[in-house]
Amino acid sequence: MMRMSLLGVAVAGVLAVSGCSGSVDDPAAGPSGSPSSGSASASASPYLPVPDGVELTAQGSELGVGDDAVVAYEPRQKLVGVLDITVTRLEKTTFKKSFDGWQLDDATRKTNPYFVHATIKNVGNTDLGGRGVPLYIVDGANTLIESSRFASTFEPCPSQAFPKKFKGGDKTKVCLVYLSPDHGDLTAVSFRPSQEFDPITWTGELETPKADGSKKGEKGKGKGEKGKGGKGKGGKKG
Repeated sequence: MMRMSLLGVAVAGVLAVSGCSGSVDDPAAGPSGSPSSGSASASASPYLPVPDGVELTAQGSELGVGDDAVVAYEPRQKLVGVLDITVTRLEKTTFKKSFDGWQLDDATRKTNPYFVHATIKNVGNTDLGGRGVPLYIVDGANTLIESSRFASTFEPCPSQAFPKKFKGGDKTKVCLVYLSPDHGDLTAVSFRPSQEFDPITWTGELETPKADGSKKGEKGKGKGEKGKGGKGKGGKKG
């Protein structure tokens, strides 16, 4: 039997978490942009310094699966990363289907597992190699949940950090595993590097992992983080 080691299943109550490193930063966040629904409009003024020609998506943008957003964040102080992120697929799975052969404790079994697929391009000047992907999911209680990491290879959805070298112009596809506590939901995928940041969110239909032999979506669509405490209410609420 393989043993699954999970780190950072949930980050409720944490003010700002960058990626999956477990470090807590407080990156400077600029003024909130106007929310936009269904489009990734450019921010009037960058909230962090970015290369010439790069236009950041406005804070508060509400996007759908397949839409891209250009975002900036500080994985550590005075180090700015700039990414073009497209969330491409949201999947709801089960432990029986995707975790067969893994030894799971009781706390893990009280969660709901989700897979999030995304294509990410580094459009900045910083090598982000080895750093965690700065995406969370939002559960039904509007709490941000960090992606899980594994001590062993998890083939259904690797949930890995960026490649060892991930410089400007590099592009990668990622699959991230999220375990929503208390059998929680996935209502949105969120980019929110600090509590002050008005989150950029993606919503869409939850599908069954392709490995399960079905592409049919689950009933209903995820609801956005906006309008449900999405503007900095609580600790690390969505």
